[in-house]
Amino acid sequence: MKIYNKYIAAIALSLVLASCKAPMATVIKDEMKENVPQNFNQEDQGDANNNSGTTPWRQFFTDPDLVSLIETALKNNQELMITLQEIEIAKSGVLAKKGRLTPTVSAGIGAGVKKSGRYTSEGAGDATTEIEPGKEMPDPLGNFEGGLMANWEIDIWKKLRTEKEAAVAHYLSTVEGKNFVLSNLIEEVADNYYELLALDNQLDIIQQYIKLQQRALEISKIQKEAAAATELAVKKFEAELAKSKAAEYTIRQNITEKENQINALLGRYPQPIVRKKESFMSTVPQTVYTGIPSQLLANRPDIKQAELELKASKLDVEAARKEFYPSLEISATLGLEAFKPSYLVKLPESIATSLAGELAGPLINKSAIKANFQTADARQIQSLYEYDKTILNAYLDVANLMSKVKNIDQYYQLKSQETKALDQSIDIANQLFKNSRADYLEVLLNQRDALDAKLELIEAKQKQLSTVVDIYKSLGGGWK
Repeated sequence: MKIYNKYIAAIALSLVLASCKAPMATVIKDEMKENVPQNFNQEDQGDANNNSGTTPWRQFFTDPDLVSLIETALKNNQELMITLQEIEIAKSGVLAKKGRLTPTVSAGIGAGVKKSGRYTSEGAGDATTEIEPGKEMPDPLGNFEGGLMANWEIDIWKKLRTEKEAAVAHYLSTVEGKNFVLSNLIEEVADNYYELLALDNQLDIIQQYIKLQQRALEISKIQKEAAAATELAVKKFEAELAKSKAAEYTIRQNITEKENQINALLGRYPQPIVRKKESFMSTVPQTVYTGIPSQLLANRPDIKQAELELKASKLDVEAARKEFYPSLEISATLGLEAFKPSYLVKLPESIATSLAGELAGPLINKSAIKANFQTADARQIQSLYEYDKTILNAYLDVANLMSKVKNIDQYYQLKSQETKALDQSIDIANQLFKNSRADYLEVLLNQRDALDAKLELIEAKQKQLSTVVDIYKSLGGGWK
């Protein structure tokens, strides 16, 4: 018997050792993070003490109407609400993994009936058993039970703790994902707000141009009657006036669509957007301090989200690898059991207990476990590429926007000069036209050039303000 037990133990040990042969995970390195440049470009040396991304959005935006719109968006935006539910889902995932570390205890009751064949060992035993003198075992035999049952998987390889750590990392990544949605939402509201103000100012310019065209048309009609101009000049001015009025309705439609686009971000039905258009052209963009590239790793929520997802994927690989190891489970029961309900209260005879431990590991046909491991390993590599891509895109975003800020400022200054010169040329052309020293084509061309320049100047101001908002977001601002 002792030799038999030794053979059983040897076979069990060989099974455990065979199941412990697990493949190795791919070793990955965060080379992109290690090789982040010291500066965004050769000219910029950076300042570790200054980074606009650390400025809270309430301090960065000073327009009270814009601040009010952002506050409404943060309360009602549907995409943000969806992201908040993703956080709750991830939080529940952490609790589920944590729950597997502790024993599962359940309570239950049951009843049943069983009749065994008379010429079986069980049936023969029941027939010859007396519960009390003169009382045989009832046939068929009932069974009534109730009690507590406990199951517990002992985390001998720290597999369950690894799964919990992965769930925590994923939960933290969803929090950073929420911060990234906040940053994007604030950027979208601000950009659309500035575009709306630009459309308002363009509408004012078109309306001023229409009045100018109406006066020019009146002058051309008077000159025609005085034989100083022809019918062709009158028709040209009429066509230009009709074109300007058509452009006015196009801008009005664009204003309506832009207002509704902002309302969609604010999670509400169409209604007017409160704003003050008068100070738009005199608005001075905020000064942006870029800091140094390494600060992006600490400030940008999308980078931190990708980093946490990479950490979670590494832990998932580790947990999947430990599936190849044997698991130890302990089960226990404590309760009352009898073939008759009245016997359940007879103690200690009706007390039933059990305690069992099981050590088992996969041995043959591990294809499902291997597939899960290979999937986790591939996702780990995929997460690394996502992380590297996020860092690279963040760096390029800031570098491009830094250049755009400088160039758009120069563009705005030159457009301002062009607009002033063309305004003066309109006055000169109109005076010459009245005195018959210039024809209608010169007047029309000057007016068209002036209109285009003013519209482009307004657009340049909008791009100037939006670019500053974009670089603020790219530096990691907008969620604090």
